Amino acid sequence: MNITETVLGKIVETDVLILGAGAAGSGAAIAARREGADVVVVEKGKLESCGSAGGGNDHFTAVLNAGPGTDTCGAFVDFFCKPTSGWTPTMLENGWFKVIPVILEILEQERVNFLRNEDGSYVRTAGFGQPGAWFLNISGGQTLKRKIARRVRAEGAHVFDYVLITKLLKTDGRISGCLGYQVLTGEFYMFKAKKVICCLGKTVNRVSTNSSGNPFNTWHDPFVTGAYFALPYEVGAKIMNMDIAEIATLIPKGWGAPGMNGINSMGGRELNALGERFMGKYDPMWENGLRRNQIQGTYQEFIEGKGPPFFIDMTHFTEEDARILQYDLMPGDKATYNEYTSQKGICFKRDLLEVEISELSLEGGLCVSDNLETNIEGLFSGCVFPYVSGALCGGYYAGVQAARAAREEGRLGDIDEETAVREKERIFAPLRLQEGMNYREFEGTIRTVMDYYMGLRRNQKGMELALEKLNFILTYASKIMAKDYHELLRTHEGLFMHKACVLTTLTCLRRKESGRGVYKRTDFPDLNPEMNKPLVIWQEEGRFRFSWGAQ
Repeated sequence: MNITETVLGKIVETDVLILGAGAAGSGAAIAARREGADVVVVEKGKLESCGSAGGGNDHFTAVLNAGPGTDTCGAFVDFFCKPTSGWTPTMLENGWFKVIPVILEILEQERVNFLRNEDGSYVRTAGFGQPGAWFLNISGGQTLKRKIARRVRAEGAHVFDYVLITKLLKTDGRISGCLGYQVLTGEFYMFKAKKVICCLGKTVNRVSTNSSGNPFNTWHDPFVTGAYFALPYEVGAKIMNMDIAEIATLIPKGWGAPGMNGINSMGGRELNALGERFMGKYDPMWENGLRRNQIQGTYQEFIEGKGPPFFIDMTHFTEEDARILQYDLMPGDKATYNEYTSQKGICFKRDLLEVEISELSLEGGLCVSDNLETNIEGLFSGCVFPYVSGALCGGYYAGVQAARAAREEGRLGDIDEETAVREKERIFAPLRLQEGMNYREFEGTIRTVMDYYMGLRRNQKGMELALEKLNFILTYASKIMAKDYHELLRTHEGLFMHKACVLTTLTCLRRKESGRGVYKRTDFPDLNPEMNKPLVIWQEEGRFRFSWGAQ
């Protein structure tokens, strides 16, 4: 790494630049360092606690070739390689399956505590429609990210905490670096790299709310706000599946927390207000089926007047299973889970847990080749596969590929000074405003539109109005003022969120069917076989472009 002080700001040069230090970014950093590359990791928060894994995690997806036919690479690829996924068998095998043992070894070395049976084998459970027991259960998972971060620093990666990236740079059609600023001090940074890996998190939160009305009370990290889509989109990267990859889950009533995988996989039963267990009507695997089917099933019961309330029944569990779930696994997903159940007086073995449908989170992915490189030369994606396992493994594989490419044919590009000056001006403009709106008003208006028009039931006219209103909201972007660096950070997060909402709405308008995503269209309630493929969006010369198919 080389750092140069200039009048404009600091210039940092490296071989591999990793944007985001969550699970994917951490995996990428470890791998790239092991390949001998100089590595810089840039993160708007703190390595030890950032990303969706920063709040904890109670399970790790692992197919181990340990016996049954469902515990094989073939079963793994068959489950995930669907026509709409955009993933190839090669990508899944090399980028995830083959990396699982490597990541498991790292986690074991860092003393991540996987639950084990008396014979020493892993405790494994099945969930969310998977054909086998692919989830390894983690005890004390609230410390998972800190342990991963320890390895990142030990490997020798240079970590720039508290730096927000606001713009990617291209030179002669290839990625060359990025621009950003230190969110605590206001220092301006210009990063130059041979290869760049985008690991900024593909689950966009704060665009919707649950019944608490608190936009930060989310079941995923509320600080992942869409930069993973907004920044690559601006340089021409292709994005897929923003129309069908949205997610929601069930959460304890009035409190955003993950954990349904553990509850469902251990045998939790969902009941409606009539005391009926109903999920068999919506998925042959009942509560252990696809997450979207549990959401759609719960919502259908709601509109038929059979709820609220909705409950999860775990009173049939053994004393030991209920204890492990409530006091070991659930705090691993959110450290304050026991504070919630204590204040509510809830004991899983004794009481029903009231639940509700969470806020909607936007998702999707950058289109990548089998080596996880995007259509922009030199720009790789680490956020390709789901779950903390997919993030760590995909990030690791992207780190290997980027480091090798940097070694074989990488070169540093130049930073255009005029571009950097303009971006620095744009970044800090909100601090100079004396009057205007604040980020809360800007974000809140976005959420109002998304909650009203882009919920679990949608139609063409409503989505057209959503897009019209989102475009109007953007006319106020130059009027957002920030009193300090904290509000400045939130302002730029709001702009990322806005872009993610626009891209999602544009693509949802073109998918005229229901059944592949968590939402349904009332004007197109059935599946359309001709749309059994990813929908891709990108820009050329400032105009939206679309295509069906990831390649």
